[in-house]
Amino acid sequence: MITPTKGITPDRCLLAVGAQILLQLEEPRSVSQTWARLKRWRSDHGHHSPVSFNWFVLTLDVLYSMGAVELHRDLLVARSVNAAALER
Repeated sequence: MITPTKGITPDRCLLAVGAQILLQLEEPRSVSQTWARLKRWRSDHGHHSPVSFNWFVLTLDVLYSMGAVELHRDLLVARSVNAAALER
């Protein structure tokens, strides 16, 4: 599920959908705004594998557990990571 498998295409695995979600968060957005933008982005870029709202929420859970997104005042915010801090 997190990575592509026999049953889950590369454009539908949680890491790929997570990256696609992060592309929509150049500024804080509500969950519904992010969902709408993700569906439009996937359609515009030829990703026709279905992603349900449940799959979207599961992907948000993965992103949150990885520390990639936060929820501030009902808005999703992409967290930036300082690469220098990770090198220690």
